[in-house]
Amino acid sequence: MFVSRPTVHPVEAPPLTDAAENPLRVRMKDVQGMPGTHGGLALRLLQFAFAVAALGVMVSTNDFPSVTAFCYLVAVTILQSLWSISLAVLDLYAILVKRSLQNPKALCFFTIGDGITSTLTFAAACASAGITVLIGNDLNLCSQNHCTSFETATAMAFISWFAVSPSFLLNFWSLASR
Repeated sequence: MFVSRPTVHPVEAPPLTDAAENPLRVRMKDVQGMPGTHGGLALRLLQFAFAVAALGVMVSTNDFPSVTAFCYLVAVTILQSLWSISLAVLDLYAILVKRSLQNPKALCFFTIGDGITSTLTFAAACASAGITVLIGNDLNLCSQNHCTSFETATAMAFISWFAVSPSFLLNFWSLASR
């Protein structure tokens, strides 16, 4: 009688790890404000709303093209509104199909995009604020210009930047924790 005998394959023991050398890493889960969350969608919608408000107020004046800083603000708010609404649609899709947007490549894309748009928005708001102060306080030409509209558009651009900053910081934090 020929009976087969089971073969024993040696199994290597897992390497011993010291907790002090290799501490366990804790990964962030869905923190509100990150891509694909309800908080992230709310931040994107706020970014979009304030960028469109700044754009609308600035374009409603007829003399904004005469100042380069105001033209720059218009261009940046257009970019900010397009970026924010496209990512808001992506967040809405991720929420509806219950997908996570925590892919490292996607997070890198979101982080770089938010960093660029937040820097440009802040620079445009600062430049517009400087010109508004120059026109209003230094030259006393508010009677000939739309100082209130310029100030409102500048304030809306700053608020849009305040809404972009948490998105950028949360994306950067999540990307750095990988």
